[in-house]
Amino acid sequence: MDVDRLLPTPEAADLIALTREIADKELAPRADEHEAAETYPEGLFATLGEAGLLGLAYPEEYGGGGQPYEVYLQVLEELAARWAAVAVATSVHTLACHPLHAFGTAEQKERWLPAMLEGREIGGYSLSEPQAGSDAAALACKAERTEDAEGRPAYRLTGNKAWITHGGKAGFYALFARTAPGSHGISCFLAPGETEGLSFGKPERKMGLQAVPTTSAHWDGAVIGADRLIGAEGQGLQIAFSALDNGRLGIAACATGLAQAALSAAVAYANERTTFGRKIIDHQGLGFLLADMAAAVDAARATYLDAARRRDLGRPFSRQASAAKLIATDTAMKVTTDAVQVLGGYGYTRDFPVERYMREAKIMQIFEGTNQIQRLVISRGLSAAPAK
Repeated sequence: MDVDRLLPTPEAADLIALTREIADKELAPRADEHEAAETYPEGLFATLGEAGLLGLAYPEEYGGGGQPYEVYLQVLEELAARWAAVAVATSVHTLACHPLHAFGTAEQKERWLPAMLEGREIGGYSLSEPQAGSDAAALACKAERTEDAEGRPAYRLTGNKAWITHGGKAGFYALFARTAPGSHGISCFLAPGETEGLSFGKPERKMGLQAVPTTSAHWDGAVIGADRLIGAEGQGLQIAFSALDNGRLGIAACATGLAQAALSAAVAYANERTTFGRKIIDHQGLGFLLADMAAAVDAARATYLDAARRRDLGRPFSRQASAAKLIATDTAMKVTTDAVQVLGGYGYTRDFPVERYMREAKIMQIFEGTNQIQRLVISRGLSAAPAK
């Protein structure tokens, strides 16, 4: 069932209508097959790029959509309601574009950003390492100054990265590597996907989101040009954390879309299935369960939109982004679990999509910072708040 949205402009309403049309035609019919077979949807992201859906939150002058974040996130939610893996990869691509847009020079942006925002190159975000997940300051992948074969300034990259969405498929990676000791010794690079000395591990065998690969990466002395340093040396953590606030909102929107899909499936089933002479939705015990599910999805949506609107107004939104990610992903886990319960035995089978939704929901509580990390961010925000 379609969500009744409050959108800021007629243009935004048209964009949502376009997104629904594309998602219903290109995503929904293919999701079950690709997820079951664990096969990558070749060409699909090019289609989304051609429709202008991969650069919505960025300026039109670089090929983006020039949309406020509250609109971009609702587009993301619509994609997630049809195919969560594609929506998550879209969110990660948007996240990977942030360092260049926010910290790159004018020359760097003119050179690389249009291809990224138009979807001609899909991006990956490479921050985590096998021993450094939520503790980003502990990363060990090194970037050492050197020269390339033509004697131009360059960096040599050595080390391992982990949990890369679109690993091995992306055209570029927002890569974070150590250029000096300490937490102020981390730098950000726009690394090409095809670089000699870069290799990827086998895709992780995941519980869900199986159509888009998640891999490790190994940088074996790979050399990239010094012009691919984004921002200043040592500015990496600042760049990473500024991007993660945006990424958490993206995951909140994806989680809300996934929860909405589970709710819609459960409501449809409850309106068709009859017991004791009545539709099961008319039995109070089940009707109240569905009501709680609907209220939770509405609350998750309202929470991520509040954070997005703060961002659009230029107000601080870090605590609100963490709250949105926490609430929306916990909601997705609860609502998808309850959707399986509504369908009973059928919900436990792969003949109905709620089984897949429940598996997909779990990772939402883990990536872009676990929900325990979100609670830490929120609590720190409270301890820093002035007393009134």
